[in-house]
Amino acid sequence: MGVIYLKRAEKTPETLADETQDIVKTMLADIQAGGEPTALGYARRLDRWDGEVVVTEAQRDAVRQAVPQAVKDDIAYAADNVAKFAEAQRGAMQGFEIELKPGLFTGQVLRPMQSVGCYVPGGRYAHIATAIMTIVTAKVAGVTSITACSPPRPGQGINPYILYTMDYCGADRILAMGGVQGIAAMTYGLFGVPPADILVGPGNRFVAEAKRILFGKVGIDVFAGPTEIAIIADATADPAVVAQDLASQAEHGLDSPAWLITDSRALADRVLALMPAVIDRLPDATAQTARTSWGEYGEVVLCDSREAMVEHSDRYAPEHLQVHCADLDWWLAALNNYGSLFLGEETTVAFGDKCSGPNHVLPTKGAARYTGGLSVAKFIKVLTYQRMAQTSVPEVAACAARISRLEGMEAHARSGDIRLAKYFPERAFTLRHQD
Repeated sequence: MGVIYLKRAEKTPETLADETQDIVKTMLADIQAGGEPTALGYARRLDRWDGEVVVTEAQRDAVRQAVPQAVKDDIAYAADNVAKFAEAQRGAMQGFEIELKPGLFTGQVLRPMQSVGCYVPGGRYAHIATAIMTIVTAKVAGVTSITACSPPRPGQGINPYILYTMDYCGADRILAMGGVQGIAAMTYGLFGVPPADILVGPGNRFVAEAKRILFGKVGIDVFAGPTEIAIIADATADPAVVAQDLASQAEHGLDSPAWLITDSRALADRVLALMPAVIDRLPDATAQTARTSWGEYGEVVLCDSREAMVEHSDRYAPEHLQVHCADLDWWLAALNNYGSLFLGEETTVAFGDKCSGPNHVLPTKGAARYTGGLSVAKFIKVLTYQRMAQTSVPEVAACAARISRLEGMEAHARSGDIRLAKYFPERAFTLRHQD
């Protein structure tokens, strides 16, 4: 594969992993041991919040009255698209029963989880759309108890637009608490909320690490890190659009990778030339974030064929993958590893992030090699069952007994033997393989 790095990332999402892990492990252990007072202590120190943690019905009602109708309309539009997409996903899942052999019936049933914790970032940016993506999808899946939390702002509480969206989308309980302490509260069932069966929603590196460490005690949506974008572009792409789309994700944080993969040297050179000006035109704080992210985590990769572009992209397995190329159907068929795919110039990550329908909670750091993003399936357990007529027992029990004895598991074998003896006392069966 012919690949030339015209710009190579100085850092990777793993750069700060060890430091983050140590901090988060300490915090989780402290909160598990100390409970609500310890969580409140972290909230006072890190969120600078000393108000009530559990959002009241009066606070919900106040924000319903305060949010302008035009904002409510946009939230409703986005929530409707997300709900319709999630409903289609749910419709594609189904239970079944099949008779594998005469009298041997097996099947699966679908059961939603009972308690979900939804984390909605609210620090640098107010992630209104995350409240929609997590809560609406859980509702469509049939989850009966939904807790949502978001970092409060000093002296103000949860961002009012986030709070309204959480309420509108159907959160049963809302906690004004962010970071590791918010994740811990939903996991351990603090402040009167049911302990979560699964935690969902993106966050900073500390939130992502907390979810990773807690996985096993609770389920999580995806192993996540800083947001990522890769753009595959050929000579037909508009370099100004490509540059703007790269900058759109670089503004997320100081460690957000943005990668351009192309087979056009002219396009690559033009995008590299445009990026500083595109970033400089952003508001000051955003520009500084994007400048650092692009400088330290950005890459421009020149490949010698579209097959090489696919191979390089699949190895990175980016969270968001845009394709600005001719023959989009070929790319849809060829690409395998991505969180969500955006085909053609007309769509962009920002549309998916905010309102177009598919979920924006997606795998990062290469996890798209083995998992997709948040969907109704993450909230639904696929449970299997079986039932049998006595007439089917001889064949199944004898086979199970023989395999069990090959494995050295005599007690397993005898659970088949006893049924054969009970139901068919007059019959002889071969219950072990002869040496």
